[in-house]
Amino acid sequence: MPIDADYTKEDPNEYLRIHFFTPSEYEKSGPAWPIRLGSNLAKPDYHIGPRTTAYYYLLLVLGGRGTFVQNGRTYPLAAGDLYCLFPQVTHEYWTEPTAPLRKIFLAFDGKMALELLRRVGLTPQRPHLPALHAEQAAADMIAFLEKTAGVGAAEASDLDRLSAFYRIFASLERGAAPEGSEPSAVSWLQRGLDYMEIHYADGITIEEVARHAGVGRTHFSKKFHECYGTTPVRHMQRLKLDEARMLLEQTTYSLSEIAHSVGYPDLFSFSKAFKKHHGLPPKQYRQQRSPC
Repeated sequence: MPIDADYTKEDPNEYLRIHFFTPSEYEKSGPAWPIRLGSNLAKPDYHIGPRTTAYYYLLLVLGGRGTFVQNGRTYPLAAGDLYCLFPQVTHEYWTEPTAPLRKIFLAFDGKMALELLRRVGLTPQRPHLPALHAEQAAADMIAFLEKTAGVGAAEASDLDRLSAFYRIFASLERGAAPEGSEPSAVSWLQRGLDYMEIHYADGITIEEVARHAGVGRTHFSKKFHECYGTTPVRHMQRLKLDEARMLLEQTTYSLSEIAHSVGYPDLFSFSKAFKKHHGLPPKQYRQQRSPC
């Protein structure tokens, strides 16, 4: 895994190299765009949070060890791990003093940012992916940083930025699931759960989930309920409606846009399901949580 040792700034708990982008109107009219890019080397007392961020942050561990906490779940960090900070979700992470974390990170935003993350296997319910084959993505990120923040570097055009930005995600998508690989410790039930948590907004059926897991629908549903205490249908609906709640609270997307984003075919079915799950229609829910 390549290491960027050319840090230009020293903070109390880290060595840092960072570049801030000013997105053009063209970038902001698209599905997603980069906001900042950087790398860091932690000092032994490095500890971030608890806090929230206004943007999506993608972080790739280049070396060292640490711990990441988000949504009440704790994940160990090591070289090759990829994790994401989601907007307005409380997170916390820190290094092991004897093995300082080295990371490269990319902040971005956009209407399709969640879909872009799903393409590489990250969701609000699964913000951490361990031990990826991410050497090419790391090299792409460092090359992007060198091109924009290196000595004498000129400000890249918006098309240059977008090209480098999407190249990183293309490399991550290839590395997230190498052909023929399947961790032996991951059971068929976990494979089905992972498939649901990545693709729940894509109109998948329980039959498709069971087929992906390699078992029949009835057997999958029975074992899923025994293991997780709920049915696959209810779990998939909860995933959709929890994301819808987050979008209502944190974005200005229309109700129809949110309905389609989380996999409902129309506003009526979305509103009915949301009210049943959260106790209020989506419009009223958003109004009650509006600061105005």
